[in-house]
Amino acid sequence: MKASQFFISTLKEAPADAEVVSHKLMTRAGLIKKLGAGIYNYMPMGLRVIRKVEAIVREEMNRAGAVELTMPVVQPAELWQETGRFGKMGPELLRIKDRHDRDYVVQPTSEEVITDIARQELRSYKQLPKNFYQIQTKFRDERRPRFGLMRGREFTMKDAYSFDRDMASAKASYQVMAQAYRRIFDRFGLTYRAVAADSGAIGGDLSEEFQVIAATGEDAIVYCPTSDYAANMEKAEALAPASPRPAARQALTQVPTPGKSTCEDVATLLGVPLATTVKSLVLATDETNEAGAVVKSQVWLLLLRGDHEMNEVKVGKVPGLNAGFRFATLAEIEDHFGCKPGYLGPIGLQNPVKVVADREVAVLADWVCGANQPDFHTTGANWGRDLPEPDLVADIRNVVAGDASPDGLGTLAIERGIEVGHVFYLGTKYSQAMNATFLDVNGKPQFLEMGCYGIGITRLPAAAIEQNHDERGIIWPDALAPFTVVLCPIVSGKGLDGSPEVKLAVETLYQQLLADGVDVLLDDRGERPGAMFADWELIGVPHRVVMGDRGLKDGVVEYQHRRDAAATKVPAADIASFLRERLGR
Repeated sequence: MKASQFFISTLKEAPADAEVVSHKLMTRAGLIKKLGAGIYNYMPMGLRVIRKVEAIVREEMNRAGAVELTMPVVQPAELWQETGRFGKMGPELLRIKDRHDRDYVVQPTSEEVITDIARQELRSYKQLPKNFYQIQTKFRDERRPRFGLMRGREFTMKDAYSFDRDMASAKASYQVMAQAYRRIFDRFGLTYRAVAADSGAIGGDLSEEFQVIAATGEDAIVYCPTSDYAANMEKAEALAPASPRPAARQALTQVPTPGKSTCEDVATLLGVPLATTVKSLVLATDETNEAGAVVKSQVWLLLLRGDHEMNEVKVGKVPGLNAGFRFATLAEIEDHFGCKPGYLGPIGLQNPVKVVADREVAVLADWVCGANQPDFHTTGANWGRDLPEPDLVADIRNVVAGDASPDGLGTLAIERGIEVGHVFYLGTKYSQAMNATFLDVNGKPQFLEMGCYGIGITRLPAAAIEQNHDERGIIWPDALAPFTVVLCPIVSGKGLDGSPEVKLAVETLYQQLLADGVDVLLDDRGERPGAMFADWELIGVPHRVVMGDRGLKDGVVEYQHRRDAAATKVPAADIASFLRERLGR
């Protein structure tokens, strides 16, 4: 490709609404152009990157035995009503009506449609296993679209769905996909982690997220530097302390803490470690009748160390809270504690509550908590002596760096990541809801066992940029770059025709690289060197070759990788073989 035939549109400044690096650089480099909130045109330069992502994904999915199809973007609501998701999903599910007043959805995902295909086509165990995948447009009506392609409303995703005859076979299919994903992300050339993820309401342990490591990532990734353990924050277990609870040493005392309603402020005022304070979080569960009206509510008090944070996913697995919970209302709090939030504690309640203590709190002695009186806290609180043992002890907190690794092989560290892929064992969640069965070897109908596997095709380039950039622009891995090599001739104002030697040399190299199958671009726009180099550094082409009259007279050209601080002089006669070596060809 020659630059004069292509479309290059770079900007010196990022748009005002661009908040993260990838959004700024993708817009400035001319990869995307905003059309509406969370909706973007993929410009020619950006589309080349997306097509390279798709090609790698497609090759590895086919290699793993998956079969490609395409499902409609607009889907009948009837299928979503079968699974209950039409009513249960929030406003992120875009619901529309056609001219006949029939309900449809704009797909955010395709479990219902693929299950409908399977129940019609997969009728015998002899047809299993099967894995269908598509690379297709999705739409999720995000409340606040932001961060460019990181959290847009319209996006492209590869979603795959496996169908098996039993759980053992489904788990084998899951492992095939998990390994295929590792090959895919290895080929992308990105630093990533495959981390254990929570399986939500479906249960089970077969769920992994693929996270591109980036300091700007929204997700916290927990890992052990001395073992293979890795999990997302929701999944990572905080082990129970190995040491028993110490004996009580302090008397129970109420102390004034005027205006100090947070554990941090109280600890500072009292001159005690934050880890000796206990925070109170008040939840509630509702019991409803057949009409859906609330007939009874239960108030719960969760106790965590002042330096720890509640993990809502873990709380949702606590017996009694696993059917759904909410934060208690102010009226419920005042009715049970006789006090507004900020000074709550488990001692001296007006009405009983269910008490759940985090594992760390359960072994604390002489701790500090709210006194259920405004501007007062209690010190020297101890289980058994000052209040009953908790109703439940559970892991309900986020882990922190330095916690013991659940595999017993070291301590935990935390880094940031961007989720770009997820593999998930579904079981029979959708096949039961939609009566998708097959005839097993015994002639009896069985529900299909399913798995689902997603990769954010258009999110991945943004994640790659968050990981690979500098003050000059994007730094693409070879596998994702819109062009792998750019040739930059330095010529006089007359263009290439005014420098015959440069024209011959650059055209010869251009044709050699094309013959080698290299994705090369020849910049024949006649731009000044500074402007030309700035464009390609912003766009992030990884390999650059500069040819000029002066260098060719000395028999050399200049090569520079996008990460190199300076150019390297290479004999002009050797540049083709030099590039082949650098490109691994």
